[in-house]
Amino acid sequence: MKPALAFRQPHSPASWLELPNGELIVAEINQLLAPWWPKFFGYHLLKIGALSSFVDSQRCPIKHHVALLEHQKVAQSQNVPVYAEIDDLPFLEHSVDVCVLSHALEFSLDPHHVIREANRALIPNGYLVLSGYNPFSLAGLNSFIPFRRQHSPWSERFFSAMRVKDWLHLMGYEILMDERCLHSTLATNISQGFIARHCRKFAQRFFPSFGSIYVIVAKKRVLPLTPIKPKWKLRTQLNPVNVSTLNSSRQQNKCK
Repeated sequence: MKPALAFRQPHSPASWLELPNGELIVAEINQLLAPWWPKFFGYHLLKIGALSSFVDSQRCPIKHHVALLEHQKVAQSQNVPVYAEIDDLPFLEHSVDVCVLSHALEFSLDPHHVIREANRALIPNGYLVLSGYNPFSLAGLNSFIPFRRQHSPWSERFFSAMRVKDWLHLMGYEILMDERCLHSTLATNISQGFIARHCRKFAQRFFPSFGSIYVIVAKKRVLPLTPIKPKWKLRTQLNPVNVSTLNSSRQQNKCK
């Protein structure tokens, strides 16, 4: 397995419009996450990356939504913008209730470090939401086509949902949702015809693992540490007991 660290700086898009069928992708992500937003609670929701900032989270009861951006050219309306590097978050440890990483791992230099930074800022029992391209899908095959792999996003490195979940398991996360969607190459406009729609429904039903986009919702589990007393404190203390000896009983007999 190749290391996750990239050997060149990936080209990070500033909006979904820069990706093929980007608007359709973010619409599918919003549809899968719609039942989950009311389940999140807390004080701060952090969207890491430009693409994450466009994910619709209006149904979330958390009031303070922060979008961490690397470029100031990204327009924001519903989120509070913060400009910094996604692999060096300017937030305290355990200060964020929900982190969103939508298609951020593919366009980062060290995706494993990006997840570790999100884990550092996330509170215990907080939620981590991730999405990305599935390399084991029709969209993943574009990386092997010569005239397509020269263009973004097919020129970048895709990570499978299984590998991302393995990273999360090592950090103690519980996977609550793992869904796939959009069984298509995503390189050209997706047909909305009768046959094309039924083919996608057939693939979604019988081959769900080969969807071109994966969406994961994970919960950070932190077990409380119970202090263990040293063994010398657990031993019972021995106290002397007054027991009559043989000499004392003889003296009592003589007195009688």
